[in-house]
Amino acid sequence: QVQLVQSGGGLVQPGGSLRLSCAASGSIFSSSVMGWYRQAPGKQREWVATISSGGITNYADSVKGRFTISRDNAKNTVYLQMNSLKPEDTAVYYCKLSNSRLGRPYDYWGQGTQVTVSS
Repeated sequence: QVQLVQSGGGLVQPGGSLRLSCAASGSIFSSSVMGWYRQAPGKQREWVATISSGGITNYADSVKGRFTISRDNAKNTVYLQMNSLKPEDTAVYYCKLSNSRLGRPYDYWGQGTQVTVSS
């Protein structure tokens, strides 16, 4: 069983920055794909960014150039640095760990953390 514990988030003014963290338990972190997703009120959860076990990153167009995903395998932690925040970035943010065992994929999710961008 893997547990993902998120931290960070909160209230920030437009144009500000926040950093989210997601710490994983267990020993599979370094071989896992890690991702960040978000869900705004009344909307479906959407993908934000992913980072592969080898450090390859991908971003949704809406956050490209403003958000940076990174990982520290020694700390079993993935980060999401969010800069130039906009009101439309307001959402609950979730981290996700993806891996597979015997060819079967599986995911674990963090508990979610609120990010509110408002003046």
